[in-house]
Amino acid sequence: MDFFKKNKLITFLILQIIVIRILAFFPETVEKYYTNGFYTFLSNISRILFAKLSFSVGDVLYGIVILFLIYRIIKNRKTITLKSAVIGTLNAVSVFYFLFNIFWGLNNYRIPLKEKMNLSYDYSFEELLSYTDKMIHKANTLQFKLTQNDSVVVMSPYSNEQIYDLTLNAYDLLAQKDADFRYTNPCVKNSMISLPLSYMGFGGYLNPFTGEAQVNAGMPKYSLPATALHEIAHQIGYASESEANFIGYLASESSDDLYFKYAGVTAALRYCLRNIEKIDPKLVEVYLDKINYGVLQNFDQSKQFWEAHQSPFEVLFRVFYDNFLKLNNQTDGLETYSKYVGLLISYEK
Repeated sequence: MDFFKKNKLITFLILQIIVIRILAFFPETVEKYYTNGFYTFLSNISRILFAKLSFSVGDVLYGIVILFLIYRIIKNRKTITLKSAVIGTLNAVSVFYFLFNIFWGLNNYRIPLKEKMNLSYDYSFEELLSYTDKMIHKANTLQFKLTQNDSVVVMSPYSNEQIYDLTLNAYDLLAQKDADFRYTNPCVKNSMISLPLSYMGFGGYLNPFTGEAQVNAGMPKYSLPATALHEIAHQIGYASESEANFIGYLASESSDDLYFKYAGVTAALRYCLRNIEKIDPKLVEVYLDKINYGVLQNFDQSKQFWEAHQSPFEVLFRVFYDNFLKLNNQTDGLETYSKYVGLLISYEK
């Protein structure tokens, strides 16, 4: 007991974990009072404040914290013991965990979107093949409209900032169909750590403390709208990666911009092809043969980009993020991303 009295932040961490586990049983409460109440107010204030600044405030804050931790370690290197290191780490985790959940993290425990929209993650292999055919037709049609040649790669004419501005229009049109997806006070930015993100294997992220949607600016530009729309889904309170992918796709489909539609369709098609490949690696070749060469060229752009940034650190960060998702009520970890194919098929039906 003396240990917990002396180390109040560790005691607080344990209490937080208990409270969060209890809240997980009351998603309606979280949805009403946190997601649609406190979080909506706080996130709009954050986006209003930080959108005025051209640089990523969240990236700067992360940099300051990392430098501070390095400074503390160097300063106290002669007096650090295993016990003090463990206690110090747990204290830091306690503060991080509290701020993370207050500013954004409790959205992990809201009512699942599939329940609100009466959707399902489940589908048959035949349904997957049929849906993939539809996605191929859409991708081929859009690619030809944009290039007038089925063998030409799609090149976005927009700057990154123009893409981020156009995301608001996409969500405005989506909100006309479903007010739950209303997005105000846009705040989407190029990440200042785009290069490290590339080596970590991330296309973007939402900074939970500042509410800024961060996009890896180094990625092939044709795919940027899908990433930006995904991160905005997180901004409006959808924590699940599968739900963010799904909502991002709906926003791209609602957009009146063909480049946005193309980004959404090609992103969905790639997930469909991956899911087919997991079940029947030989069959996926049949479906690849149906795709316009120009679309495949775009896919190859993405493949080359990520292969050029492969590193041992990517594996470590993927393991870390996989477990981070599982700890935050996304039990499938990184597999959650690809599960949105089930939502798309269910929504189509």
